[in-house]
Amino acid sequence: MVALADSMTGDHPARPCLVLSNDPEAGGLRAAEARGIPTAAVDHRPFAGDRAAFEAELLKPLQDAAPDIVCLAGFMRVLTGGFVARFAGRMLNIHPSLLPKYRGLDTHARALDAGERAHGCTVHEVTAELDDGPILGQAVVAVRPEETPASLAARVLEQEHRLYPAVLRRFAQGDTRPVHLP
Repeated sequence: MVALADSMTGDHPARPCLVLSNDPEAGGLRAAEARGIPTAAVDHRPFAGDRAAFEAELLKPLQDAAPDIVCLAGFMRVLTGGFVARFAGRMLNIHPSLLPKYRGLDTHARALDAGERAHGCTVHEVTAELDDGPILGQAVVAVRPEETPASLAARVLEQEHRLYPAVLRRFAQGDTRPVHLP
């Protein structure tokens, strides 16, 4: 989120209008406030077992902010198809694998267990299917022989901070051609 917000300056075609979290204690909220970006939080925990009620509350600050594009970054809740449909073609996500490989969690450990020689991250349009949707960009990192899930995660995160801002810039300009970073 910070990399995205910090990239949206100068001639960038997008500006942050809201940082919304499902965790009221998320560090990103404080980082956004320090940058003068409006924030909101909808704690998912009181809605255990009722995704529809959680999403109804989540929708309120989004409707107030009226974003043209919704960028998910570190948002670890699965959204329903109905919620996603409200932002069809306008919601992006970053995922720590080279999709379509390793949808879901524990991507770095799964890539290492599979003996992958390359791993990375993907920015994609969000659809009702988990970690699916058109791929808008990928960044690749070579897997080192001594790699651990933590070391691989740290190196992939560096690429996420490069890739997501590059994809957002192009997407905000109406360009959906995939970005590929080495």
